[in-house]
Amino acid sequence: MDEKQYLVDALSIDESWRVFRIMAEFVDAIEELSKIKHAVSIFGSARATPLDMYYQKTEQLARLLAREGFSVITGGGPGIMEAANKGASEEGGTSVGMNIHLPFEQTPNPYANVRIDYKYFFIRKVMFVKYAMAYVILPGGFGTMDELFEALTLIQTKRIKSFPVILMGSDYWSGLADWIKKTMLREGKISPGDIDLFQVIDEPENVVQHIRKYVIL
Repeated sequence: MDEKQYLVDALSIDESWRVFRIMAEFVDAIEELSKIKHAVSIFGSARATPLDMYYQKTEQLARLLAREGFSVITGGGPGIMEAANKGASEEGGTSVGMNIHLPFEQTPNPYANVRIDYKYFFIRKVMFVKYAMAYVILPGGFGTMDELFEALTLIQTKRIKSFPVILMGSDYWSGLADWIKKTMLREGKISPGDIDLFQVIDEPENVVQHIRKYVIL
């Protein structure tokens, strides 16, 4: 066997074993998260500091959710994720951090009392939506937008059961919400009912109240 063929065969074997690594990561995540009940997935910027208004509101939101009997799931990193895990854990609730291995930004926060580490982004994304009873989206960047629109797409196409999707912070989200209504809807890119797939809400108390209208513990 020449060297080139050997390398091709070695790569093929490695690809095959990757399937088993993916399966193992799915199994580990499902075994851990199947114990988590009444979870709300919270997303937002990893760059928010404790002085940020939305960091503080997220911490308050997580405390209220824990008090109501909800678990909180985040990406396990700093910023908004840290605030959510902190609020839930300090209130005595279940605080899940699903950390992803990244070359920057993703240092696990110390407040998750249930921690799961992921290598594959797509597995973590499946777990966020599979075990969520609601999504709360705080101000964030590309990753936050990715989670938001994936959830809306899955609900819109009826691939998952509909659940509350809340954009928290009208100052940040009103421009996007207006563009969806005035451009996407007006040009026929979405249906009129799609506008109702998300709500823009400002205060933590109102977010919890909205979730409780749709979720019975």
